[in-house]
Amino acid sequence: MKKEKLYGILFYIFTAEGIGALSALIAGNFSDFFLEYEEPPLLPPGWLFPVVWTVLYAIMGYSAYLISRADTSKDVKKNALTVYWIQLALNFMWSILFFRFELLWVAFIDIVLLLIAVCAMTAMFGRILPKAGWLNVPYILWVAFATYLNIATAVIN
Repeated sequence: MKKEKLYGILFYIFTAEGIGALSALIAGNFSDFFLEYEEPPLLPPGWLFPVVWTVLYAIMGYSAYLISRADTSKDVKKNALTVYWIQLALNFMWSILFFRFELLWVAFIDIVLLLIAVCAMTAMFGRILPKAGWLNVPYILWVAFATYLNIATAVIN
């Protein structure tokens, strides 16, 4: 593998992972949250969340790298990667809104916008490079599940 390709892959993966880690750091202690709030049905064990998010950030970073190197026009890539960065910003904000500030309904608006952005990104990536789109299907499913957890938590509390 050429150094340039490796650096590109690492840039996108580490950027996504870093944004996720920074969000978690700012959001604070996740484990104490449900000591104060009633847990929604189907809430997975706490250890699962960092594992899943670590994998998802790596996948989304790699798929963005693939788009950045795809054989298509600069404008098409720019538009798709703009949606990628928007969804990453919405993702960054969600944990902070939900856990740090306990703004459950504001976080719900954020996660709905995130789900829309992730679906748009996945569709755009898929039109450019089907593999890059398919890689993000688990991300859509996880954000959809997280949307349920957010609304359920807000409703029961």
